[in-house]
Amino acid sequence: MPPAVFLRDYWQKRPLLVRGAFPDYRSPIEPEDLAGLACEDGVLARIVQHDRQRDAWTVETGPFPESRFPGLPGHDWTLLVQDVDKWDPDIAALLEHFRFLPRWRLDDIMVSFAAPGGSVGAHVDQYDVFLLQAQGHRRWQVDAGPNPPTGFRDDVELRLLREFSPTHDWVLAPGDMLYLPPGVPHHGVAEDACLTFSVGMRAPSAAELLGDYADHLLATADEAVRYSDPDLAVPDDPARIDASALDRVGRALEALRAEPDALAEWFGRFITTYRSAVEVAPAPGLPPPDQVEQALAAGVPLQRHPWSRLAWHGDGEDATLFANGEAWPVPAADARLLANAHEFDLDAFEALSPAGRQCLHQLVQAGHFLLPIDED
Repeated sequence: MPPAVFLRDYWQKRPLLVRGAFPDYRSPIEPEDLAGLACEDGVLARIVQHDRQRDAWTVETGPFPESRFPGLPGHDWTLLVQDVDKWDPDIAALLEHFRFLPRWRLDDIMVSFAAPGGSVGAHVDQYDVFLLQAQGHRRWQVDAGPNPPTGFRDDVELRLLREFSPTHDWVLAPGDMLYLPPGVPHHGVAEDACLTFSVGMRAPSAAELLGDYADHLLATADEAVRYSDPDLAVPDDPARIDASALDRVGRALEALRAEPDALAEWFGRFITTYRSAVEVAPAPGLPPPDQVEQALAAGVPLQRHPWSRLAWHGDGEDATLFANGEAWPVPAADARLLANAHEFDLDAFEALSPAGRQCLHQLVQAGHFLLPIDED
């Protein structure tokens, strides 16, 4: 299916099951690898267990001691690890298959291992998600009907649905993938020990957008812009807030509305920071620009930091490059090249303008592009 057809007919409209989306797929990681990652500091991990007899759910958060896993039962539990694409380059490579979506919309790849019967219950997500079966088999039940019930149970930590009436029932094998739009109730249960990769989107709520934008406006508002009433007439009742007063309030607030370029700069900073679990910081002993260029000339490419989120905005020759909430003015051609690069070699460096090369050096100093560590 051409991406344009998928976006037109399915994206944020209805679920889509793709059999053999990744033919003969072999997972680049094993369950033992995922368990090991869940024991590392800084990794966001959870274990969800279901007691079927009592219909009780428990949630534990990591990092976990290695001794936690041998004691788990042989059924009805799930290990979920967020941001595995930031820790494993083979998992990150999957994102190249989703280039038909804006890169700044892609959030992370969560990997879950489920013992037979393992599940996280019937629930809804408020973002688009692609569920790729990597090992084993998982049964997905989906309610794609109009206006499904979305009330939550009040007796469990998880936001589980009180009612769930599936309209579809599918068992996914390795290589199969299920797309779900936001707000579609679904329930996945492991048929056998299985790994599932969840490619999730960033979807900030209106409250999150408004809160951050309000903070931005407060920080940049001109104190000279105030409520004023040069057209004031003698009021019928001096205690009344009349329609004219409210019109003036609206005009005062309208003056705070950002121009398109200012709005783009705020949003670029916001979306490259949103839901970032790790702050990118420069490593000790940063290489100076001449050393970076010598390494590139010697065939050693720069590697993008796995937690760096880059995007750009511009309609003409000039643009703004965003990286984890920071902004750099650069030519549009340079912004496009820098924002899309996961590896930067000599050819790419020579394609940059002088301003683009300076920006790259600044990105290196900020920790967004790194020289590979010499293992020797």
